[in-house]
Amino acid sequence: MRLLLLPLQVPLLLLLCSTPAFSFTALVVSVKDGDTIEVLSNGRATKIRLRGIDCPEKRQAYGYRAKIATAALTFGQAVTIHPHEKDKYGRLVADVMLADETNVNHILVKDGWCWWYRTYAPDDTVLETLETEARQTKRGLWNDPHPLPPWVYRKLKRKPPVGVLEPLP
Repeated sequence: MRLLLLPLQVPLLLLLCSTPAFSFTALVVSVKDGDTIEVLSNGRATKIRLRGIDCPEKRQAYGYRAKIATAALTFGQAVTIHPHEKDKYGRLVADVMLADETNVNHILVKDGWCWWYRTYAPDDTVLETLETEARQTKRGLWNDPHPLPPWVYRKLKRKPPVGVLEPLP
């Protein structure tokens, strides 16, 4: 017996298979940087990008401290992953919850280790409020009078400043 798929059923099937819909519990086995962890669930490792936040890059000011803050909260812990989507690098974008239901994404913003990533979570008023409070109380990276957002840092690393010549071969 053949299974016939109508033209609209194929894209729907692909969407359902590619977009994670169910929460799951996993063990944090690695912290890649402040906003990316790796978890192990059912014998399978998965990279998780914390939703709605953007921590400084590893070589950027406060990048190492953001990674340490994430590690202190999550490394070796059983966490619940609430997936939203996959990013262009294949990482699962998710909210990460500790056993006591504390949202790790929220704690990192509250403690001043990252920015609320408005581009990817524009309607998240909780993250907006937590960042505002961290800025006002100068927590974490907000103690710096002019912290450089990671998206600006990444852009500057990609393109040399105007007037800078590349070395000759």
